Amino acid sequence: MHISRRTWYSTALVVIAAGLLWMRIGSLRHAKTPPAGAIADRALTNPLNQPGGSPAPPEAYEVYSALYQAPMDEPLAFSDASVTDIPQVNGSCLKPANPKERELTDAFEAANRQSHHWEKTFAIPQGYRLFSRAEAAQVQTCLQTHGQDAARCAGYKDIRHVRFLGVPGFDPTHTRALVSIVKMCGRYCGSGGIFAVEKKDGKWQRSAPSDFTRECSWMY
Repeated sequence: MHISRRTWYSTALVVIAAGLLWMRIGSLRHAKTPPAGAIADRALTNPLNQPGGSPAPPEAYEVYSALYQAPMDEPLAFSDASVTDIPQVNGSCLKPANPKERELTDAFEAANRQSHHWEKTFAIPQGYRLFSRAEAAQVQTCLQTHGQDAARCAGYKDIRHVRFLGVPGFDPTHTRALVSIVKMCGRYCGSGGIFAVEKKDGKWQRSAPSDFTRECSWMY
């Protein structure tokens, strides 16, 4: 059967178009499939700071009060909602190397699965301000815009950072813990870290640096 040149070209174009479409669909399907061995997103697999948490435990105030005994060169301001983050460095910035460190990691994650409420009961000689979540957001906006809204920012003109505290994760003896401090100088400006603390002679203090938390300091 004789096929005209025009029909031949039309058929060829349809075949090429179908092939390109199939390749495009295949590439999209491949893009949606994570590569073998990919690290899962912790925000999906182990979300933290979920709503509904109870008041922060009394022992947590003792830890943070001890860490803020030395005077600072700026006014202290905290959010009344606990917030923490575990930076995703090869899965997690926390690198437990022994059973005790793994125990602390589990305790810290469990303590921060929900956001808890801080009361104004820290024993900090310098004094501090405690802001609601909404007011803490307003302070961050004022810091970000350098107080352009004078009327709304007048009450915060001396504040340089808002600090968000995570709830400590304690070991069974309650003499070691992991703590988290996020220090924000605006909505997109700040630093933070997770570090170990220990109780010596009845007082909480930072533990010596180690590989356990070495990768858990960040800045942006």
